[in-house]
Amino acid sequence: MKVSRSGGKTAPRLLQDLILYDPRHLPATGYNILTDLPPQYEEGKTFPIQVGRGSCRHEWVLKHDQSDAPGIEHTPGPFTVYLVAAYCTSCRCHLELSVSFKGKENDIDPCPNEFHPLHHFLYTPRTLNGHPIVKDGVGPAAWSDRQLFQCSSIKCPASLVVQIRSPRLTPDWVAMLTDKDVIKSRAKKAMEEYPERLEGHAVPPSASVLANLRTYIANAWTEQEGRKIQGTNKKWLLSLGEPCADLLQYLGFRRDELDWIPPRPNTAEVKPFKDPLNVLLDDVDKELLVLISQRPYEERQMAKVSYTAVLAMADFEKALGCLDYKKSLASRTIDLTHAEHPFYAGLGATGDFHDDLIGYAYDRQIACDVENTPYYLECLQGIEEGRSSEDLQTKVAIEASSDKISLKDVRGAYRDLGLDGQSENLDDDTIIGTFQSRILDAPKQELEMRRALMVIGQNRSSDKIQFIASKSVTTYEQALTWLGATEDMDDGFLLSMYSVKVDEKPSDEQIARHAVTLVAQKRNSSALRGWLETGILGEIEMDIGYAYNRLGISDRTIDDETILAAYNFHVGEAPSQLNDLRSALKAIAKSKESRFLQSFMNSGMLTSEYSPSEWPAGLQNIGNTCYLNSLLQFYFTVKPLRDLVLGFDEYKMPIEEGNLKMKKVGSRKVSRKEVERAQRFVYELKKLFKSMISTPTAQVTPEQELARLTLVSSTKEDIIRRHSVLSAHHPSLGEVNGLPVFGPSLPSVFQDSEGDPALTGSLSVEPPESPLSRTDINGDASSEDTLVEAAAPEYNDFMMTDPEEKEQQQQILEDKENLPPNKSDLICHSTLENHTVPLEDSSPSRTNVQQHYLNPVDERRKKEQDPALVNGAPPSPNRPPPFPPRPKPEEQKSAMQEEVEIGAQQDVTEVIANVLFQLQCAIKPESFDEDGEQIDQVKRLFFGKQRYNTEDRQGTIRKRDEFISNIIVDVASASRDIYAALDGAFDVQEVEVGGSLEPQYTTISELPPVLQILVQRVQFDPKKKSAFKSTHHLELKETIYMDRYMDSGDASLLERRRECWKWKKDLIDLEAQRAELSTTELGLNIPEVLVSTSASLQQIAEATALDDDPIEVSPALLQCLEMAADEAKRELESIDANIKHLTTNINSQFTDLRNIPYRLQAVFIHRGLVNYGHYWIYIYDFDRKMWRKYNDEYVTEVKDTAEIFEKESTDRPQTPYFLVYVKDDLKNELVTSVCRNIESPTEPQDVVMKDVVEDPGEDLVHNNSISSTSHTTSNQAASHPYGIWTSTGSNTRSGEW
Repeated sequence: MKVSRSGGKTAPRLLQDLILYDPRHLPATGYNILTDLPPQYEEGKTFPIQVGRGSCRHEWVLKHDQSDAPGIEHTPGPFTVYLVAAYCTSCRCHLELSVSFKGKENDIDPCPNEFHPLHHFLYTPRTLNGHPIVKDGVGPAAWSDRQLFQCSSIKCPASLVVQIRSPRLTPDWVAMLTDKDVIKSRAKKAMEEYPERLEGHAVPPSASVLANLRTYIANAWTEQEGRKIQGTNKKWLLSLGEPCADLLQYLGFRRDELDWIPPRPNTAEVKPFKDPLNVLLDDVDKELLVLISQRPYEERQMAKVSYTAVLAMADFEKALGCLDYKKSLASRTIDLTHAEHPFYAGLGATGDFHDDLIGYAYDRQIACDVENTPYYLECLQGIEEGRSSEDLQTKVAIEASSDKISLKDVRGAYRDLGLDGQSENLDDDTIIGTFQSRILDAPKQELEMRRALMVIGQNRSSDKIQFIASKSVTTYEQALTWLGATEDMDDGFLLSMYSVKVDEKPSDEQIARHAVTLVAQKRNSSALRGWLETGILGEIEMDIGYAYNRLGISDRTIDDETILAAYNFHVGEAPSQLNDLRSALKAIAKSKESRFLQSFMNSGMLTSEYSPSEWPAGLQNIGNTCYLNSLLQFYFTVKPLRDLVLGFDEYKMPIEEGNLKMKKVGSRKVSRKEVERAQRFVYELKKLFKSMISTPTAQVTPEQELARLTLVSSTKEDIIRRHSVLSAHHPSLGEVNGLPVFGPSLPSVFQDSEGDPALTGSLSVEPPESPLSRTDINGDASSEDTLVEAAAPEYNDFMMTDPEEKEQQQQILEDKENLPPNKSDLICHSTLENHTVPLEDSSPSRTNVQQHYLNPVDERRKKEQDPALVNGAPPSPNRPPPFPPRPKPEEQKSAMQEEVEIGAQQDVTEVIANVLFQLQCAIKPESFDEDGEQIDQVKRLFFGKQRYNTEDRQGTIRKRDEFISNIIVDVASASRDIYAALDGAFDVQEVEVGGSLEPQYTTISELPPVLQILVQRVQFDPKKKSAFKSTHHLELKETIYMDRYMDSGDASLLERRRECWKWKKDLIDLEAQRAELSTTELGLNIPEVLVSTSASLQQIAEATALDDDPIEVSPALLQCLEMAADEAKRELESIDANIKHLTTNINSQFTDLRNIPYRLQAVFIHRGLVNYGHYWIYIYDFDRKMWRKYNDEYVTEVKDTAEIFEKESTDRPQTPYFLVYVKDDLKNELVTSVCRNIESPTEPQDVVMKDVVEDPGEDLVHNNSISSTSHTTSNQAASHPYGIWTSTGSNTRSGEW
């Protein structure tokens, strides 16, 4: 069994492991005795070796001058740091043990204390090294191993750093000082150079050489400045001299011609030593003592060195608060060839622990590592049995009574079923089958077998096994398991399984019928309920051809979601035909073997494996609002925003004029009218959020008023009301096969076009004054037309001028989002007047799509047009505004519905900006910045600051900061990863300032906790004079690091960025060169063209050789072509190599910067073309560690994340256009995906209910608001397509339960 890394060890255990820990000699398994949890011990099996061959059993001796250990009674405070330094008397390695209590100033209670008698340390993987050990650059062949631990007690801030360093003296230097032959050779050479001076002197023994060097080092601490060691000194010449120059210079000795100047340590430094030279000399002094102690006794006597070592263990224990921990007086009785039984190490304890500390160690382990509780309980049981301890026996009994099971019990349970040794490779069905076979063979042992099966089920967290063991059927899942059925089985097949069960064992008929009843209730199956009452299954499978026709589907290759959309549309149109429609959907699901559709048929929702309280609610599409639904789902998961909305009264802005005078949002003051409108928006949002939390249904319906306030800004609201033409059809963004297409537009390319209403923030619904701009709608159409391709219409009514794109749209089946709500809206009959005029000419900047944002004057001027844009969102896209046809009205729609429909056509960035603007308008400020801008919860949550750095000709850099709510990235030219896309927003570019171009680059001066990234996909084709959507792939990463983009003031970071910009410029030049050599009209590169030309000339010469007038080809020409081809090929290969090299450099330039991580939380998706399509969102649940897909009313788990992160190989792939990353260390505080508190339904009452104002300020709701119900009435409950309980009585407003 693989052991998780979440367990820990007590301080005494860690110190005991430090004696055996040698990072140079880990065992072959890679096990690390200091940082890894010990292997799990199982009786009868070989226990793995925990230390490597050649490792040292350390004897740590204290280094006084480098230590700052606590006194016996010292209590650490919030700024305390203990430091104990030691060295090993065997291997000479150095150890530093640092305990810091910094981090918290209040509410701390360091261990040991009343509740935590010992530190319990958890290994923290963010160590500086890990394995293998690393070079640290301190000296020749130096290495260090540094590990970090944290006390698991919440109130104890103790963090422990354990660092082991290599000896200062390398093996070569040790040999130089101790090898007799080396010393002899060195001394003989000195005697030959100075025969008279050294006459009669003997070769010094090794201990004397070591002692002499130690003396020179010791003298360096006391001798006066300028004192030298004579180069002809006899002791110096015989012991060290010139051959030891490398060692001496490493120690700080300096040459002065023939003499040597000793090192100059910092004698004024207060201990413990921090000065590198002081630490070095102290380390070497201790190593010399170790080497002297290892010499023979006679040599030590001659050197006259006395050496008394002080062991460091007592100081270690004082620093870790375990000097006098409670020990056991009893001897250990368990000894399976180990000096200390592995169960002690398993609990992070030692064999001398008192029983109370054994219990404490067990409690800490299971608190920190719940997954391995069975093994820790086995350790506790083993120690209790070995010690025969009554206290531990009581502890074990208490744990067992709380339904905890030990690993020993689990292994015993497997053995009882005859499955010993196979448990890891068995699935639940095999285990259940074995159990059933065993009780058939030995029915008297059934009770014992069931107990064993229950233990296995609890250990595997398998409800299926536990259900079989308990022999009860109380839930839908248990009913399926008992019947041997699966969720995708239809009712008829399930009854077949029932018959098999009853035939095998007639006595089980009652439990079998109960199981069918549970399934019938869960599926809301009238067929099963009818069978239970009459014994007849009334539902007959529908013919597959009729099934598709019944749902109005002619193309059987369309995806499951579109099929489900068609089903829901028809159910909404004709609820009384629900049973017939369900039969059609069931037949299609079975024919396609679609688990997606079968899951919906079985449970009424697409997340049937989860209860509603554990799953987010979906949002009904109320007409072209799939993008709105995605946005609302995202905002709902942002916990601080959700809390703000739900507790809005606490944050609400007072509307008195005195309070509004200073209110400034987006660099401008806001009016009372805007604040009142914004507060209506928040109250509507609050009602929706409350409904999403409390609804017992799988989805809720947003109200029209919320959609209007979200999609339409206050400025556009006034314009729309002045110009809107009420009509009986949906305003569309164009048509496909005569059918209108809907949905908000994608963010588009930007350009500076004066007078374009789409760019100045105003929406004109009036078409240009042209006789070709009128449309007439006549006739009727059935609901099937929404999903069936129109049969060869006589007209082409498209809102685009590109014939290729027009043809492509004609071949594409309508997306789900294009389902209009009214039958009369489905078909536009063409006249000569309804053909759209070509889009106007334009000239967007090709240099950098970000350039539009870098002109502060133009930006402010444009923002003034629409308050929603002042918060940093981009202006409207560069395209003519979509305008609806102007039919003869058949019936009048409400003004609000009209505004919602037109609002749905707005640029998605405008919608986001409008939401943030209104949230800020609605709440009171926390403070104001230097420009008077309101600072509030929304600003702090979503807004950062971007800094523009512009460099003039004199090299002076001007800086300007702006609030931003998103970063805009571009994927127009090619596929790229998220970093390459982000680089485009921050790389250097040239901007026009005062008639000249100046370089400008962007940095981030302040990052928001919630980082939003807008993907620029809509571009403008100047040749075709039309907009198009880029479908290039954007490679997302689950974690991005923003260090490289920060305005940190680090000159080295800026230099790295400049180097990267140069590489990118070179890369562009190289790619241009490669394009010249690779691109020809023949589809061949230049080398291939030259080779093909040469071959063709040769063929021509050979074919005409026998003709009267042969064509002669000069051999020199062929040779020239061959040489040119070779040269072009080499050049192409060289360019490719350089491109690869530059790309590698660019991609690796910042990989070491990983201090500011952000985690991907949401991905907004669009599928379709530039003028229409469908939107949905993926949101990551950090608690459950899963992705969900929010597709209007359907919320499903993403089983394969490839659909999010990998490129689709289709002509119309889904493309991310808006990303949300959250700060990694705050992710759990920032986002929670599931927030449900389902209210129990009350008894139905047939009374007329008056409207009740739910919140203060709800009287501000617009007079024209249309309330929509989010529940069905009693007469609909029986035929509700989702089979979920609904209320009875009068229709009530959403949120008034």
